Amino acid sequence: MHVKFLIPVFVLLSFILFSCSKRHIPETAEKPVEKKPLIIITKPTPVPKVITVNDALAKQAPDGRLFYDLQGRRYWRNYDDGKYYLFSKMMSGNKAFKPH
Repeated sequence: MHVKFLIPVFVLLSFILFSCSKRHIPETAEKPVEKKPLIIITKPTPVPKVITVNDALAKQAPDGRLFYDLQGRRYWRNYDDGKYYLFSKMMSGNKAFKPH
């Protein structure tokens, strides 16, 4: 007779313990929104073809020519007009880019 009494008590206790341990999460809760990284597109800075530089700031190449580096580009001094020009293949044979 004691066994018949223990079965409903055991079922009732197990129901109370398991039902209290579960959390109730309503389905209407908003899901977290994934944040996408912000991409900023900028226009590249225009590269000047001719600049004016103080000769004291320029560096000297082993052959005696003066050059100046600006934003990863090399400018060579034209000895006729004193300005610095962005490097091109035409400079190699031009006498204006060699010291007089």
